[in-house]
Amino acid sequence: MSIQAINARNQFKGKIKEIVDGPVVSEILVGTSHGIVTSVITTRSVKELGLSIGTEVLALVKATEVSIARV
Repeated sequence: MSIQAINARNQFKGKIKEIVDGPVVSEILVGTSHGIVTSVITTRSVKELGLSIGTEVLALVKATEVSIARV
């Protein structure tokens, strides 16, 4: 699957620097050219997206939420 279009205007491409695993949610720290962007997503999503240190991602910022899309 690839993203064809998205309405989130604030997009930051980067690589995962750290993952803090929790039983239900995990904290993802993404290094971007603008600094670190942090996202809290479900641990299940971390596994389903195959996220790990060094994975290239897009941090998509919409209101107060930061979503992660694997690229």
